[in-house]
Amino acid sequence: GLRDFLSPISTPKLSKTSLTQSSGSSRREILRAGLTGFTTLSLAGVNQLRAATAARGADDSTEKTAVILVWLRGGCSHLDTFDPKPDVSTDYRGPFNPIDTNVPGMHVTELLPKLSQCADRYALLRSVAHDAGGHPAGSLRVLAGDPDRADKRLPVLPDWMSIVSWLRRTENGGIPNYVSVNPVDRYDSFTIAGATYLGPSYDAFKVTGDPSRPDFRVPNVGMADAARARRLLERRALSSNFDRLRGDVDQFGLMQAFDDFGSQALNLLTSPAAGEAFDLSREPAQLRDRYGRNAWGQQCLMARRLVEAGVDVVATEFDGPLCGRVANWDDHAVNHHVFEAISHRAPFFDQAVSALIEDVYARGLDRRVLVVVTGEFGRTPRISNVASSGGGVASRPKGTVQPGRDHWPRANSMLFAGGGIRTGQVIGSTDHYGEDPVDRPVSPLDFLATIYRHLGIDYENTAIVNFAGRPVPILNDGHAIPELDRVV
Repeated sequence: GLRDFLSPISTPKLSKTSLTQSSGSSRREILRAGLTGFTTLSLAGVNQLRAATAARGADDSTEKTAVILVWLRGGCSHLDTFDPKPDVSTDYRGPFNPIDTNVPGMHVTELLPKLSQCADRYALLRSVAHDAGGHPAGSLRVLAGDPDRADKRLPVLPDWMSIVSWLRRTENGGIPNYVSVNPVDRYDSFTIAGATYLGPSYDAFKVTGDPSRPDFRVPNVGMADAARARRLLERRALSSNFDRLRGDVDQFGLMQAFDDFGSQALNLLTSPAAGEAFDLSREPAQLRDRYGRNAWGQQCLMARRLVEAGVDVVATEFDGPLCGRVANWDDHAVNHHVFEAISHRAPFFDQAVSALIEDVYARGLDRRVLVVVTGEFGRTPRISNVASSGGGVASRPKGTVQPGRDHWPRANSMLFAGGGIRTGQVIGSTDHYGEDPVDRPVSPLDFLATIYRHLGIDYENTAIVNFAGRPVPILNDGHAIPELDRVV
């Protein structure tokens, strides 16, 4: 763990260039370099090298790009939303009919009428596939590119959001550059996202609770009393003098890590910009209504406010009561009546996501902000019929046989909006039953490469040292999806 990370390693020394990899180097060369190790690499040294990595990974454009991730925990049925299959038999086909969108030849199901009317502002990718069938493994595959098919309690690789936080950490008026609104971090007792060897200061700033509640506020953000804020800053300056003195004898750089946490906390507490960015009451009532006066709608509105304020990554998870009895999208028949569950949550989903997309365009953010909607996988095309484990919202009484769809990593659909991409298009397709891609198969690694490309990060030539002091490429494979490249 941390002790091993901070212990000197007596092996041949690598240069900073070996760590960050200037252009022209390959993933194979990065991995080969990793075998030689590092000499006396401390946490402070890692932090110093981060700046060099960011510089090589940054886009030459002056436009500050950002990503909003809407995460559907549990896995959404692609067949009942974005990849309808109306001509299959009833053991595959759900009860929902496809409807036209405002893009000729592009269809979604009738559950998404609002999204059908803004299809010209997003692209659908219908051919994502992988082989990690458990929720934790599937999530780690999509969020971090972990190749392991087995579920594990904790991630070993940092997720892409934390990597972006590490590479693009800058002063931003006291606002963190990675915020998770209803955090994307856990699946039951499993951790599905985290900074791992980057260190906890690069994890998300987490916003919990229901932002649609009248009494909702983000604690410890912004301070109305200017005099109190000034006194805190004065005390912080005094404390920093002592920290600097102790830091002179800190051979492992631990004081730097503690200082990161303290600075972030103080900046949030005393920053007017941070207080404003998280304050939904500043939005017109009509716009809040358009997003929906519920958790998902207001989570999306906060996400838009945060990227507008300069946050690089906002992740927000759609789960909880709006999903149905078991509070997620895991629509096994034992959990939910799959079609009642999707019907229950679709109006909230349709309203929130369509409002977010339209608002991003209305506010002129569509060139720099990419909105992505996905979960860890799709659902089985073939419908299963199993006894419910309990009655409740979207689930029949216990023991009642009801339809469900199970885990299906072999096919999934993702939505991409904004980001300067060509929208109003469908990329890839699945077979007649929706079981496997037959055109333009895409892996989660390709998805991650696409995210990095949008953020101006050289995913082919960037590596970050792990606990053992070895450089680990931020992506071992994968290529950015060309159909989702920015339109000049």
